[in-house]
Amino acid sequence: MEGEEKGFQEQPDSVAEMGEDAVTSVGPAPLPPTLTEEERQELQEELAKVEDEIQTLSQVLAAKEKQLADIKRRLGITPLNELKQNITKTWQEVTTSTAYRRTSETLSQASLKATAAFSNMGSAISKKLEDVRNAPTFKTLEEKVETLKTKITPAGSTSAPSNQDDGVPETTESLISQPEDPPSQDAPMQ
Repeated sequence: MEGEEKGFQEQPDSVAEMGEDAVTSVGPAPLPPTLTEEERQELQEELAKVEDEIQTLSQVLAAKEKQLADIKRRLGITPLNELKQNITKTWQEVTTSTAYRRTSETLSQASLKATAAFSNMGSAISKKLEDVRNAPTFKTLEEKVETLKTKITPAGSTSAPSNQDDGVPETTESLISQPEDPPSQDAPMQ
């Protein structure tokens, strides 16, 4: 046990000193073979000096930020106003960029082409519907619907047929079930 205590005492650098920062508290780095003890001491002093400068600069920066906020407050510049100005400036930069202008021009051309295509498609659909309406099958169907319509609604009367002359009332279903002409092969009626 004495040997263990003696080994612990031989390495006093392995215990972190109070006040050291996290970098040096992990444990001392082994001295590079090229550094002398004097060079090491100079580097430690320089390190402490740089850390002090960083601390001072942080304090100065915090004071300047406070001064800036006070000046903006006195001028009436709010964070919302700053945000609006930043957004406006950014939007102006975007809209004046070459990429934006090219994209805008391309989209305009695509819009014109799409409008023309939809117009042509509408015309084609209208023509096709007109062709269907003029087809013989459609004409036959149209005539059958007209015949059925005249059977359901007699000429000059808007009320339902009464057939009081022969005493047998006709219903719409009986009129539909008795077509005038048998259905043709082209347009089957159901």
